[in-house]
Amino acid sequence: MTLADLERACVLAWAAFDVYRETAPEARAKFLETIAQNILDIGDDLIERCMIESGLPRARLEGECGRTVGQLRMFADVVRNGDFLGVRIDPAQPERKPLPRVDLRLRHIGVGPVAVFGASNFPLAFSVAGRRHGVRAGRRLPGHRQGTLGPPRHGGARRPRGAEGRQGLRHARRPFSLLFDSGRDIGQGLVADSRIKAAGFTGSGGGGTALMKIAAARPEPIPVYAEMSSINPVLLSPNALKNRVEGIAKAFVGSLVLGAGQFCTNPGLVLAVDGPDLDKFIAAASAALSETAAQTMLTPGICKTYQGAVARAAGHANVTTAARGVEAKGENQGQSALFVTTADAFRKSHDLQEEIFGASSLVVRCPDLATMLALVESLEGQLTSALHIDEADHAEARNFLPTLGRRTGRILVNCFGTGVEVGHAMVHGGPFPSTADGRSTSVGSLAINRFLRPVSYQDLPDALRTENPLGLNRRIDGKLQLTK
Repeated sequence: MTLADLERACVLAWAAFDVYRETAPEARAKFLETIAQNILDIGDDLIERCMIESGLPRARLEGECGRTVGQLRMFADVVRNGDFLGVRIDPAQPERKPLPRVDLRLRHIGVGPVAVFGASNFPLAFSVAGRRHGVRAGRRLPGHRQGTLGPPRHGGARRPRGAEGRQGLRHARRPFSLLFDSGRDIGQGLVADSRIKAAGFTGSGGGGTALMKIAAARPEPIPVYAEMSSINPVLLSPNALKNRVEGIAKAFVGSLVLGAGQFCTNPGLVLAVDGPDLDKFIAAASAALSETAAQTMLTPGICKTYQGAVARAAGHANVTTAARGVEAKGENQGQSALFVTTADAFRKSHDLQEEIFGASSLVVRCPDLATMLALVESLEGQLTSALHIDEADHAEARNFLPTLGRRTGRILVNCFGTGVEVGHAMVHGGPFPSTADGRSTSVGSLAINRFLRPVSYQDLPDALRTENPLGLNRRIDGKLQLTK
């Protein structure tokens, strides 16, 4: 792609925005459903191309394709419902004393054209027609025209999905742009362009913060919703560890190696009180991990970075290697790893707290629960945290909840975070640096709020008229009135 392609994409985006955001919810819902059906119509060609480019297995990609279609259809329902408009009406009160009240009517509109950076670890679900960061489809819902930047390593897989999206958008008479960048010029240019009003990014901390700086330095700064890093701490309470050590260890390893560990919610840190029960957990997890095959990672660059990070962890003076998976035999394969350290070493070594993107995790031996809590308090923002507790642990576990609430976007109990349900109550976000803005989510229907802003009227567009021609749920005098 060239800078001329970037310019044309931004011109088209700006021209389409004001027109498309005023289309009826039903038209936008049908547009999303058309894209979903077009994905299904591509069929096995899409799955096979993604297998070749990403190294991901067929079952994973077939499931991801189904989730993508389900996401699009879910957001079609959200659009039809109209709640995303957030309509509020304060009727005029001309007789109010000491001053009359004017008629005020509020709705949300799209902030403007949005630049979306495709994520390589989910080439379907988090890509052109997928769900990450306002959730690809979600970015279109409020009436955005969208520019999407796809990772060059997965260009072939994105092209049929880009074609599918364009076909669906032609059906809705609304185009969108799919751009590729083998360097940095196109991506940085998108964020810097005055016609782009928000951006979503998934990737490294360096890449995300660089885009945030560009966005903040503009004459008109814009928000960048960047998801950058998370080690997703797992807290093992004493009684849970004592009573269920084998089951917890097996589930932990299953979560750790899922998708070659290339999940943003991968359990990269385990905190537990030192003692015989923790020894049993490490032994059980090590036994399970030593039997896991090395898996092909998404790109040579990701694999090289992972191997370098694992080598540094293994060479750390205060870290012990507990287990390695089966040795890699193929190209770009990542060999899983489990390391152990002490609470004191972890607290003093910031490098031990950094994310290793792949199937690697660090167990920290803590002298007591108070130390565990202090370590959680010292962590950067996280996407998830997991508490493994039995009934006898409940009282002590409550002490962790306020801190976990400040540090994470999703708190799990007796499970692991690598399953991200796409629904209305899901939060996939967290305090910095897990995401640039922890007040939002990148998965689920609430993600639509990332790219909306409120506008108040003393005139009446269709969404705000008293007769309610669009049949929307509305809040009048502070009370919700439902039409269905």
